Amino acid sequence: MPPTAPHGRSGLSAGDAEAAAAEALARSTTPRSANRRRLVGLVIAVAALLAAIVLSILVGSNHLGPAELWHALTAYSGTLGDQVVIDLRVPRTVAAVVVGTGLGVSGAVIQGLTRNPLGDPGILGVDAGAGLFVAIGVLLGASTPVQYLPFAFLGALVLTVLVYVVGSAGRGAPDPVRLTLAGVALAAVLTGITTAMTLLDPVTFNKLRAWNAGSFVERGFDVILPALPFVVIGVVLALLCARSLNAMGLGDDLASSLGTHILRTRVLAVAAITLLAGAATAIAGPVAFVGLMVPHLARWIVGPDQRWIIPYSVVIAPTVLLVSDVIGRVILWPSEVPVGVVTAFVGAPVLIYLVRRRKASSL
Repeated sequence: MPPTAPHGRSGLSAGDAEAAAAEALARSTTPRSANRRRLVGLVIAVAALLAAIVLSILVGSNHLGPAELWHALTAYSGTLGDQVVIDLRVPRTVAAVVVGTGLGVSGAVIQGLTRNPLGDPGILGVDAGAGLFVAIGVLLGASTPVQYLPFAFLGALVLTVLVYVVGSAGRGAPDPVRLTLAGVALAAVLTGITTAMTLLDPVTFNKLRAWNAGSFVERGFDVILPALPFVVIGVVLALLCARSLNAMGLGDDLASSLGTHILRTRVLAVAAITLLAGAATAIAGPVAFVGLMVPHLARWIVGPDQRWIIPYSVVIAPTVLLVSDVIGRVILWPSEVPVGVVTAFVGAPVLIYLVRRRKASSL
């Protein structure tokens, strides 16, 4: 009889077989371990958000302690500290969370849809469109952020669709360069029109000054609650199209071959962008860099997977906005700096650092 192979029919040595088994085991467990790390990171991000919420309620022109916060939340008696917490700080904090969620997730969806690392509600003109339509609303008699809401939604929708059509030349996959150029150009034109309107009638548009700077001052639940359902629906739509956005990152042809419905994904994404950016802008006015910076930060942590980038953006963006708002309250105490100014100063250097990292800037 011929001698049998000492290590079986495969001819592999015991060491080779063990190495192959270990490699197969690593391949099977790496995704699970990666998801576990992402989940742990998300829990840490949620803890950071909770800390930022507490900080936002405690810190301001009247600094409060944990005991005063607890008393206001559990045994409200109308004292000055209770009024500051319940009537001023809590609505302002909730507004920052809602606006941050809207800006962060809309930025993530824009970047995923256009495959453009510079995608942002501000850069693509969504803020400028909302601002122009709000200015038109003021001419028609709108005087409060609640009344600005439908005009901001309409402006966000018109500009999102217009920029996307121009950038994609009406058909085929959108070109990121054309999208950016179209957004910047349209934003410049609409901002110029809005500025001209305000200069021609400064008395009428005086009420828009604080809104245009991006601020949470005097943003109560009468402003937040009407916009909140739109933000929730926008986040749900963004999560529904997250997997398809991953496929579209490979190109429309390959995404279609993988079973992705391109038109439906684009419609869902545009609807999510409109609801999120429109609601956020209606509440606080234009706030720069959050929608641009946060998705890069999330991508740096979890990689180019929209199914994780969007949940991370839901958590990280409000944290960034809350911390920026606290900085704005104390940096020139007892005066305040609007949060939109702070995010511009904070966001620019952070974004420069992030986009220089290949892992963070790739889509």
